[in-house]
Amino acid sequence: MRAVEFHEYGTPDVLKAVDVETPEPGPGQVTVDVAYAGVNFADLKARADGYRVEALPCRPGLEVSGRVRALGEGVTGLTPGQEVTAFLPGGGYAEVVRAEATATVPLPRGLDLRTAAALPTVLPTAHALLHEVGRLRTGETVLVHGAAGGVGTVAGQLARAAGAGTVYGVASTPAKARYALKHGYDEVFTPDDFAAGVHRATGGKGVDLILDPVGGETLRQGLGALALYGRLVSFGNASGAAPWQAGVPELGAWGRSVSAFTILGLAQTAPDELRALTGRAFAKAADGTVSLPVTAEFPLEEAAEAHRLMGGRTSTGKLLLRVAG
Repeated sequence: MRAVEFHEYGTPDVLKAVDVETPEPGPGQVTVDVAYAGVNFADLKARADGYRVEALPCRPGLEVSGRVRALGEGVTGLTPGQEVTAFLPGGGYAEVVRAEATATVPLPRGLDLRTAAALPTVLPTAHALLHEVGRLRTGETVLVHGAAGGVGTVAGQLARAAGAGTVYGVASTPAKARYALKHGYDEVFTPDDFAAGVHRATGGKGVDLILDPVGGETLRQGLGALALYGRLVSFGNASGAAPWQAGVPELGAWGRSVSAFTILGLAQTAPDELRALTGRAFAKAADGTVSLPVTAEFPLEEAAEAHRLMGGRTSTGKLLLRVAG
């Protein structure tokens, strides 16, 4: 079968199309004939920096849509030919993938394979950030970094649908800000002045909930932009900054809190909850509450071009690889 791998770390040029053996499912697993594979920032970090790479060669790809090819021993509730999405620890850039049955979800009525391929990582992540971890309540104010990205696009819509009072975003360019304003955001700040923008927009009160995939100094400034009893949820460290600690001196006087979420971690520690979370999140796409535009699509063999586009920080929405769409 066809697949895309890298055998060394580096620029997008290290991604190469290869012919490899077709996998078979083990106990509790399925194989899926892939229609589309999602492209995520974690794929770029794996290729460039070895993020979560156990060994080389490595095949990126955390999410796919397609049809069940075969069932492993003990798998129930899925059937060959059934349209599904699958969340993977890696390996999605391929014609056939092997996935845990617990991470394989039938498509809800009304979702096609192309639309569904954009959802397995970003929609459950956004749902968890706002609800399961962030505990968003009606009327609260929300600030989302990366408002024009995949998670940001659906987070703005989910927050609005949940009754948030005001939804603020942070985007790096005017074009991204215009995009975000079409997807649930009331006002969008630049990364350099978001804290000042929050204080101006809220009359000095701050926001109740911040979603931060950047980390480092951005997270540090975010703490100061929180309201009384405000919560900050970290879901990445795109800045690459060294970890730092916040404790009672930084948080206690205002009753602020910091928490974290990674969908990769949830898949490893609580796969049944991941499946339940995915079902709750996908329902929001099936009923039209949220949509995630696919803004660029590339053939599987052109995965390097998808990485270049995302790495250039000009992309919005979701990028896909077309495998057998």
